[in-house]
Amino acid sequence: MIDPLSFLSETRRSGIDLFSGVPCSLFTSLIDTVIAQPAANYIGAANEGDALAIACGAELGGQRAAVLFQNSGLGNAVNPFTSLAETFRIPALIICSWRGQPGAAPDEPQHDRMGKITPALFELMGIPWELLPTDEAAIAATLERAKSHMDSKHTPYALVVRRGSFTKGAPRTTAPRKPPSLRLDPPAEHSIALDPDLVLQTIAQGASATDVLLTTTGFTGRALYAVGDRPNQLYMVGSMGCVSSLGLGLARAQPNRRIIVLDGDGALLIRMGALATLGYERPPNLLHILLDNGVHDSTGSQATVAPSLDTASIAAACGYPCARRVESLKDLSASVGVPTGELTFVHVPTQSRTNRKLPRPTITPAEVAQRLREWIRDHPA
Repeated sequence: MIDPLSFLSETRRSGIDLFSGVPCSLFTSLIDTVIAQPAANYIGAANEGDALAIACGAELGGQRAAVLFQNSGLGNAVNPFTSLAETFRIPALIICSWRGQPGAAPDEPQHDRMGKITPALFELMGIPWELLPTDEAAIAATLERAKSHMDSKHTPYALVVRRGSFTKGAPRTTAPRKPPSLRLDPPAEHSIALDPDLVLQTIAQGASATDVLLTTTGFTGRALYAVGDRPNQLYMVGSMGCVSSLGLGLARAQPNRRIIVLDGDGALLIRMGALATLGYERPPNLLHILLDNGVHDSTGSQATVAPSLDTASIAAACGYPCARRVESLKDLSASVGVPTGELTFVHVPTQSRTNRKLPRPTITPAEVAQRLREWIRDHPA
């Protein structure tokens, strides 16, 4: 069996600086030990896909991360595995339990099917995997193989954990309660939908020379690219709903640099649990802007349920210290141009797009990610 502290020492030696995940009883002692170690830098995610997106954001900022989760939640991470980590060539160490392992001790019935297909799922996604050894002397070599793959192929590597792999760890700790401040701008009497291109121009002009801009899936990235392609911009493709978690990981890895996340109402609704994680972590250098047009614009303007929600209030209730509603380009410019020094949510009502002939970036997603890494390295905040 493996001592969790020894395992963490080896992961640190292999360059892992951050952990994110969702607990599993098969490695309770490991995750409790991770949480108990301030140097381990743990972010509890709302789901497995968000955890992977957080790890990807940290890697873009120069901090390699590990993701811990139960194999029953592996399906929640398939989309960011295949369209974020793979497409943008972002490595992460995956530590995945094997509930329902064939031939092992009987497990709960809900783990039966996933237990049978866990290795095949990793193989279908092109993610190399191996069993985590239970001999501590073999851990260093295992992590070296993982590191070698991540360094050369720039994609995730998985370690599959069997029952009984870890000894008892640190005593369980309770996360400190962080009640929301509920400081929120009052709603406007009449919501004025703004031109989406003017909104993006205003944001680009208000961003400082050291800010990073991350855009959500769909027209937003293509429209920002049309405003002006810059090396400090990343245009999300696929992995819908993951941009705010990507921003959280990047903000944690780059605490002295402002990260501006341009989200969409449809994307936010898909992974709204990310608001709770962001609201708890409260990175002071993250500006989360929601461009809300009430539709899935790039797929034909099908309606979302966002018009029935007060997303600024939801963000405030999730713990965002500052939540704003803007009704004019002037208000938006002020919100972007003057950093608040705390996690901030800005709701921007926009019109559905009329100009749908937007250019697609000529640079590939992997090149966009590498360009951003290099820009961050060469432009310290």
